[in-house]
Amino acid sequence: MKLRIWPVAITAALSAAILFGGWYAYGHYGIEKPLDRVAEAIPGVESAETNSTVGGVELAVKLSPDADLAAIYRQLQEQGSKTIGGKKLNLVVNEPSDPTLEKAWGQALFDVAEAMDHRRYSEIRDAMDKLTKANPGLTATTEMDDSNVYIRLRSGDAVKSVILPRVPEKLGVWPNA
Repeated sequence: MKLRIWPVAITAALSAAILFGGWYAYGHYGIEKPLDRVAEAIPGVESAETNSTVGGVELAVKLSPDADLAAIYRQLQEQGSKTIGGKKLNLVVNEPSDPTLEKAWGQALFDVAEAMDHRRYSEIRDAMDKLTKANPGLTATTEMDDSNVYIRLRSGDAVKSVILPRVPEKLGVWPNA
């Protein structure tokens, strides 16, 4: 039996186009668009754009200045669980950079990082209280759930949102065990 090269090549190209086209269409219309609609229906979310990756789903949102970041994340997890499936949700907050808030966050970053490393989450609230006292006109809200710590700094119309993942402690091997 003699194989003809052109029919085999055309069949392979069409099969690849259908396979990858279907994969792209499922990712776009089955995951990204439904999650965008779920996110935009949540109070406090002005716009949302989803990008599906192999390891998870990245959702870039623009929030209103008075939005509750922790509540939005929880609602996205609950209402978007059907769309997300077993993937990890990575929420990215798109906000214009403000030099005043960046400087204030830089002042508190060491204390926050140390508190996160030592898993002393109440020290984050103490660091934010110290930051608001040192910077008049700055307000800070902190919240925590079982997966993240949420910090939102606000000065006038400028807002900075930070989501810090809580990584569970890993068990290690002790040399004397």
